[in-house]
Amino acid sequence: MENLPPRPDDRTEFQRDYDRLIFSAPFRRMQNKTQVFPLPGSIFVHNRLTHSLEVSSVGRSLGNDVSRMLLFKHPWLYNTHLSELGSIVSAACLAHDMGNPPFGHSGEKAIATFFSEGRGQWLKDYRCEETGDSITAQQWEDLIHFEGNANAFRLLTHHFKGRRKGGFMMTYSTLASIVKYPFTSDLAGSKAKFGFFREDMQNFQLIADQLGIAKKAAPDGTIHYCRYPLVYLVEAADDICYEIMDIEDAYKLKILTEEETKTALLAFFEGEKRQQIVDRMNAVGDLNEQIVFLRSVAINCLEGECVRVFVENEESILAGTFEGTLIGHISEVPRRAYQECVRLSFKKIYRSKNVIDIEVAGFKVITELLDLMTQAVTHSDKAYSQLLINRVSTQYDILAPTLYGRIMAVIDYVSGMTDVFALDLYHKINGMMLPNV
Repeated sequence: MENLPPRPDDRTEFQRDYDRLIFSAPFRRMQNKTQVFPLPGSIFVHNRLTHSLEVSSVGRSLGNDVSRMLLFKHPWLYNTHLSELGSIVSAACLAHDMGNPPFGHSGEKAIATFFSEGRGQWLKDYRCEETGDSITAQQWEDLIHFEGNANAFRLLTHHFKGRRKGGFMMTYSTLASIVKYPFTSDLAGSKAKFGFFREDMQNFQLIADQLGIAKKAAPDGTIHYCRYPLVYLVEAADDICYEIMDIEDAYKLKILTEEETKTALLAFFEGEKRQQIVDRMNAVGDLNEQIVFLRSVAINCLEGECVRVFVENEESILAGTFEGTLIGHISEVPRRAYQECVRLSFKKIYRSKNVIDIEVAGFKVITELLDLMTQAVTHSDKAYSQLLINRVSTQYDILAPTLYGRIMAVIDYVSGMTDVFALDLYHKINGMMLPNV
């Protein structure tokens, strides 16, 4: 065995992106972060990690199928990296939710509203005694519109203390593929969506310049780029898994009935195709497996439709003029079925007692942690502040030279927590639980 030549590592850099993410600590932490429903008891439902793995699987299929069809359409591109689309999209899908805080989407809302309407409003007009600076109007927009997508980009590009200098963790293509909203928080609007914080804006500009991503016209002081083409595939994979898998989870938790679930998933088909699927479903004896089968064919339908839309709109996507999402342009029958799944989810899933309970609890925990930590970093000479600051990992620049830097370090710390860690810290800080000795 010792005489064998060393095995070459023939992975591409895009494939290495996937492997780097799989073995990273932020990715592992997603196993203890809420997706929609509370983390499982006797019935397993999706958390952030399982959701991301499934999105990555669908994303790989989307990228591979688009690559195959584009190579058929443009055979002279055979010797390019076009065949790597599946690797790039699957890696970006793994990373797309890594910036989300604990407690699902309520965690994002809790951070944003802490500054916009909660206890953190005082920071807007505060001048730090230690640093002598204050938060600018543009920086304040970052805080009141906190967004998990922008935080994922930050997590993968920001030079945290202890991280190697001189380069990003990922390739430019993978990083650009996770930025669904390539503009600053000034343009977030009522949807509160944006792609990168002020502190990370130069990182995105560097990536955009290297990849040739075009700028859009924007007001002075704001930055707005066109979307990187592969963003559409990452977004489609997320949209597909999010809606369809939530329907399956809701059935498992008895939020949706068997009839409601089957009706929603069969609506993607009509005519002879629908009857074929019904016949195949009825050939399966176990009811749960029938739902699994319907979920799989619905996902396959949406995946094929999104591939078709991408290839048919290749020119406008590359030019940055394509409007909307891929799912927004699919055929009428599956589009109508998808919209009905969205309506059903908002009516019966996202407003269910279990989901609301985790959102209420998450709001309380995150608000309390942010309140204590922002007080600590703005009054770091106090004895209790020192105790809290010493509790924070050294990778977070909690005593940064600017007020904005300190507040962003607090957000980095809190958003990186798992549900269990955040709840545990909340209990300890409030004297409700002592550490095990």
